[in-house]
Amino acid sequence: MATSLPPQPDVSFETGDCDHAGEYLSGAYGSEIRLRSSGDGYRCRFSRAASDAFAVDVVGQDVRMTYAVEESLPVLGLIRPRGTVLGYRCGDVEHRVGSGEAILVSRAEHGPGYQIGWGDGDIEAVTMVFPLLDQVAAGAGNQRNTPIRFTDPLPGDPVAARQLGATLDYLTGALRDRPRSMNEPLVVGATGRLLAATFLSVFPNTADSDPTIEERHDAHPHTLRQAVAFIDDNAHRDISVADIATAAHVTIRAVQHAFRRHLDTTPMRYLRRARLEHAHRELLATEPTTGTVTDIAARWGFFHPGRFARYYRGVYGRTPQQSLLRDGR
Repeated sequence: MATSLPPQPDVSFETGDCDHAGEYLSGAYGSEIRLRSSGDGYRCRFSRAASDAFAVDVVGQDVRMTYAVEESLPVLGLIRPRGTVLGYRCGDVEHRVGSGEAILVSRAEHGPGYQIGWGDGDIEAVTMVFPLLDQVAAGAGNQRNTPIRFTDPLPGDPVAARQLGATLDYLTGALRDRPRSMNEPLVVGATGRLLAATFLSVFPNTADSDPTIEERHDAHPHTLRQAVAFIDDNAHRDISVADIATAAHVTIRAVQHAFRRHLDTTPMRYLRRARLEHAHRELLATEPTTGTVTDIAARWGFFHPGRFARYYRGVYGRTPQQSLLRDGR
């Protein structure tokens, strides 16, 4: 099980050589990948936006190719075709995945490896290290000590599929429009956890979310005070609900129950509110000629400027730009 994605020297790659493409993609995904072409004129195009914990790739080609992955990936993998149809086979199990749909392609239950293939067009591949998934699952209340297992590679229902598509569209659009945001630790941390939480909510899995009696008992005001103090002191860091629970000396489920019981919110929503306050102060203290709303928002973990503006206006009754320009006070 990988704790970080395989390092890649290049974030973009293009070749017409199948062997070269197979070697490159094997390094990108940490498992041997063999290519078989159904015709001439093959051209592989690859681009990646990545952190240590997750990556969003686009792989394109001009003719139908089959990719044989020899073993299950050491990372969680998801594929979404764009403008083409993907064929998936693992043992006796086969799926056809249309444009905009998605399928999980790691920890295969029906064999050690699998094959995928598609014709002229692109696929979007999202990979994530399993420790990030386990951390988010623990934050959602997973009580199992064994690794989470996905019981179906396809979304649980049409509503879940639409939720997944909307999340991926939002994230890939933001990465495409603002690639510099991948340099902001708070943005990267929040994006990875959003992806992991979406996968857990969309694909059927073995996670469990009921708190124990002891954890309900630990959700008292003292726990809340310790958690709030830790968040207020560390809002500038990429902290998770697991870090907050550790600081309060209770389990993740106990600290979540404390926030729900006493503040009718969650630890991560409280963290977002604390970061919004820091962004507000920075907007008021920054000269318009030396800083922008987008940069300040990203520094405090707000990936999408439009959503940041809505959060901000909902709390402060004005736009972030008005605060930066000291206008409308």
